[in-house]
Amino acid sequence: MVGFADLSKIPSDTRDFMRYALSIAVALDPTIIAGIRKGPTQKYRLEYKRVNALLSKLADYAAGMLRDWGYKAIPKAPTNVGIDPKTQSTILPHKTVATRAGLGWIGKCALLVTKEFGTAIRLTSVLTDAELETAIPTDQSLCGDCEDCVKLCPGGAASGKNWSVNLNRDSFFDAFACASAARECAIKRIDIDDTICGICISVCPWTEKYIKNKTGK
Repeated sequence: MVGFADLSKIPSDTRDFMRYALSIAVALDPTIIAGIRKGPTQKYRLEYKRVNALLSKLADYAAGMLRDWGYKAIPKAPTNVGIDPKTQSTILPHKTVATRAGLGWIGKCALLVTKEFGTAIRLTSVLTDAELETAIPTDQSLCGDCEDCVKLCPGGAASGKNWSVNLNRDSFFDAFACASAARECAIKRIDIDDTICGICISVCPWTEKYIKNKTGK
């Protein structure tokens, strides 16, 4: 999935003084996502790395095209590079760009939710000064009363409150509790000291719909 975002309502210094952005999403393998309802697997870890590598190539390719056309373009890494350990956040999250590009909304576990793939995606962004024809931003959650990810989060990180565009992440989701539980889960299940879990991804009804559409299960 690719969307075009107008970032003019976001402080200019956090977007490298670029008004526009491409949001790029790549879906994770549904058969692998179906296998992480109880926690991460080695296959999931490898899939995570594969998609991140693909996103890096796509962002570099898109940025190269924009530069060839005479525009400025800054590809961003799809990984956790730049996360402030004091806040467990980045200056400009990819999911923020994705909501401005109309690709989806933020779920109760602070992941981007899309109608096409649920939360089974990875994201990256390319900032640019090219005057793109942008999408209508998504400002409200479509999660409604669903609390599947809230109930099954091993860290109890989600409060159950629905996201909206002006709501600070920390008011509905505890990123530190998430990171701690994810690290514990990864060590226990695949003997890897990393913050990788995935339970909330696999149990999201939108993800389950994607899995069923692709696998029939």
